[in-house]
Amino acid sequence: MNGPEIHLDVAPELRLFIPSEHRRGHTALTVDGSSSLGHVIESLGVPLTEAGRLLVDGREVAVSHVPRDGERVEVYGIERPQRVPGAPLRFLLDVHLGTLARRLRLLGVDAAYESEDIGDPALAALSARERRVLLSRDRGLLRRREIWAGGYVYSDKPDDQLRDVLERFAPALAPWTRCTACNGPLRDADKDTVEDQLEQGTQRTYDVFAQCTECGRVYWRGAHHARLEAIVTAALREFGDAAA
Repeated sequence: MNGPEIHLDVAPELRLFIPSEHRRGHTALTVDGSSSLGHVIESLGVPLTEAGRLLVDGREVAVSHVPRDGERVEVYGIERPQRVPGAPLRFLLDVHLGTLARRLRLLGVDAAYESEDIGDPALAALSARERRVLLSRDRGLLRRREIWAGGYVYSDKPDDQLRDVLERFAPALAPWTRCTACNGPLRDADKDTVEDQLEQGTQRTYDVFAQCTECGRVYWRGAHHARLEAIVTAALREFGDAAA
């Protein structure tokens, strides 16, 4: 392609998105002379949700800047913790991130999740309508213009996914206050009021219960509590003060 040639340098943490020939630091890239820098970045495979400061010849520019011949372009990653202005910090997770959604809810983070694939347009529209940060490993989904805000989930391992989201967005943590099944708020429940939902063994063994105010699910410190407590303890130890 004949056109202006720019000198591109993409931050190391973003190089997994781009072709191998551009991962070595400053490399030459021919552009068409009319597309914005944002379009150029996305055409290389980097979702704009992951791009932070953009420098051209050392000065910061907007994604609308049209690169000119000979310019030196530096693309930085998102500065952490990332602040999302204009709405309470809430999340929307795609169908592939169910475990991450449940762990965020366990920590009291508002995390909507669709257990069925409702399609990219519907997810993007829901993100915009409810002003939720859309979390996904789908780069194409994160390129949709209508999303409110978004974040790429870099790992496929739930432990690493949780640490990444907590480090990046620093949400306020309030463990044991949200239903892991539907995301609704929990309230303390008397044993007598939930007795009909409990098996006899649970009735005999446990006395402290919570119930979701939306779906009615009942919670108690059962056999899996130690594993969940470990997740909560680790998150609070590392990120408990992050949102302060």
